[in-house]
Amino acid sequence: MSTATGRLDFTPAGTATPFARRLLRQAGFEAAVALRNGEQLLLTLLLPVLVLVGVTRVASLDLGAGPRPALALGGVTALAVVSTAFTGQAIATGFDRRNGVLRLLATSPLGRSGLLAGKVAAVLVLVVVQVVVLGLVAVALGWSPTVGALAAVPALLLGVAAFTALGLLLAGTVRAEGTLAVANAVWVLLLAGGGLVLPSPLGPAAALLPSAALGTALREAVASGTVAAGPLAVLAAWAVLCSLACARWFRWE
Repeated sequence: MSTATGRLDFTPAGTATPFARRLLRQAGFEAAVALRNGEQLLLTLLLPVLVLVGVTRVASLDLGAGPRPALALGGVTALAVVSTAFTGQAIATGFDRRNGVLRLLATSPLGRSGLLAGKVAAVLVLVVVQVVVLGLVAVALGWSPTVGALAAVPALLLGVAAFTALGLLLAGTVRAEGTLAVANAVWVLLLAGGGLVLPSPLGPAAALLPSAALGTALREAVASGTVAAGPLAVLAAWAVLCSLACARWFRWE
């Protein structure tokens, strides 16, 4: 544009969008893409709902001591977090990396740190949707919500941090096809014996797994309003270690 002196001024008008707004927009975009994806919806919502109904109704399954609907809700919520934060995020990021999407987005004003933060924020949005849907289904199955269930919030936050970092680590170090196979296989293994929904057959050794720590913390929070310090410490340790590993070995292309 021309100035009063007749010279051309190429200075950009206005200011850059604040980082927080860019982050929220990226998170909203990531969450919207996941919610429009049929396979993602199957993994993050439909399968957890079916597992919740089945575990609650099949009395022969040992969920531990406490109200059955509450124990089932806690365990299946842990499964839902793993489905979204680990499996879904690993697969989506892995194919974005293979197709060059990550490399292009990393050069945008959002930057690499903002892109990763947006992915974590998108997972949090999806987990909120899952908690609401699973909570409504659990109420229909006989669960009575209490204020004590808010004790699940720390476990949810640490679970999202740990499993998102683990999913990004997998997606950033393994080829997309390998990520798809490993992420789905790990999901099945954790459901079967990782201590998410049911107590793990591995015994005391399972307490060191992030899946068992998340399942235990959420079951105790939902069933009795207890904040399980031990499992939360395990989740925090996994979150820190996986985040450091991701920062060290994640490859953008």
